[in-house]
Amino acid sequence: MLKNILTIGGWTFASRILGFARDMLIAATLGAGPLADAFFIALRLPNLFRRLFGEGAFNAAFVPAFTGMLTLEGPKRARELAGHMSTLMTLWLGIITVLGMIFMPQIMSVLTPGLVDDALRFGLVVELSRITFPYLLFICLVALVSGVLNAIDKFALAAGAPLMFNLFAIVSLFALTPYVATPAHALAWGTMASGVAQLILVVLAARKVGMGFPIVSWPRITPESRQVVRRMLPGILGASVTQLSLAIDIFIASLLPVGAISYLTYADRVAQLPLGVVGAAVGTALLPVLSRQLRGGKPLAAHRSMNRAVELSLALTLPAAAGLIVLAQPIVHVLFQRGALGPEQADLVATALRAYALGLPAFVLIKAYAPGFFARGDTATPVKIGIVVVAVNLGLSLTLSQYLGHVGIALATSLAAWANAGLLVGLLLRRRHFHADRRLRRNLWRLMLATGAMAAALWAVMPWLFPANGLMELVGLALLVGLGMTVYFGMTQLLGALRLQDLRRRR
Repeated sequence: MLKNILTIGGWTFASRILGFARDMLIAATLGAGPLADAFFIALRLPNLFRRLFGEGAFNAAFVPAFTGMLTLEGPKRARELAGHMSTLMTLWLGIITVLGMIFMPQIMSVLTPGLVDDALRFGLVVELSRITFPYLLFICLVALVSGVLNAIDKFALAAGAPLMFNLFAIVSLFALTPYVATPAHALAWGTMASGVAQLILVVLAARKVGMGFPIVSWPRITPESRQVVRRMLPGILGASVTQLSLAIDIFIASLLPVGAISYLTYADRVAQLPLGVVGAAVGTALLPVLSRQLRGGKPLAAHRSMNRAVELSLALTLPAAAGLIVLAQPIVHVLFQRGALGPEQADLVATALRAYALGLPAFVLIKAYAPGFFARGDTATPVKIGIVVVAVNLGLSLTLSQYLGHVGIALATSLAAWANAGLLVGLLLRRRHFHADRRLRRNLWRLMLATGAMAAALWAVMPWLFPANGLMELVGLALLVGLGMTVYFGMTQLLGALRLQDLRRRR
């Protein structure tokens, strides 16, 4: 499993690095003004639906069913199931896409009420959202084909597809800007085109490994596809609740001064690096492993897999969270402070980054705990937890944003994530589906001690390297990152919390 996690994490890391290049260009070109706010809103809307119908609810229901059919009935029957689900997904998402584009003004009047009275900004948001919305259909089909590839342990082929999104954004910003109304329009068209490119890439990859299937065929409802849809319904409800939290963030941020949405988006981009590399990799690799182990009657193996996933999640996200909190200002200044984004705006992004970083371990633990439900065919329990979490997030966002502005929204998101992780693990413990083994309990305090030592070292050295200007600022940040990694991994080796020989032996 570790090999798969590292494979997914490596490709995701490459995508995130390219994503930083994209965001640096966006910050330099659009800054944190009306154009940037409008594009980020237009990008979030299809992503809300993608997480609703694609990566979350669908994978939770489809991957265990596909893995079970592949194991018990062979590749042919598994490909038939994938083809039936692809056709059904194309039909219902096609309808949603058409309706969304028609009723986009009404959708945005609900999602961003703070912009309705500003005809120019509101019109721009609607126009850009209509361009990006078809991305929803293509990227959800990408999630389906990626689920097939993941089920046969071809993680690299699926994990590399998101590189196309960042690549198309960068190219479109340079190539299309002279021919469209604004740079934001160029980014919107690049987003839509990247969905098509990603779908072509994963379809070709699936065919290459002998798992090709028709994306669209004559619609048929089989008992197997009906079971997947039935299991998806509570998952969709649960994902709806989760995505409602993100919609709430946009709703509240639209009521704040211009730039709040951009500050939150830039900060979230940085926080998404460790979350995407570790969290997405752990969740993606763990679900098929647990599904096979539980279907094969190996509960002890499943227990060990979850413990190692939680241990690895904490080992990588505790230092990442501490590093982002301590180094938030130099990180943001190096990445985004140029062109249209000035020093004051960069500081506002940095404060939001610290708030997001507080919840980073919780976000990744959610990815490690959720497969414990999904692999057992239980997609209903996370729904109930999600309802509670949305209520917590809404209450905290409304309260904290009054005193902390956009930072209050980020802080509320982090606190809600800790509530989510706590409720998930609490129920897993209660049902005896998870128990922290001796190794995890032993290493937890060692990991926390190593993280504390790293944070202290960074805090002590940072004033000697910052403030700096130009190339020296980049050099200083690189030195701090190197110092943090050296101290943390050195301490884990000294304390015996993360031995290199153990990592080499894990699979």
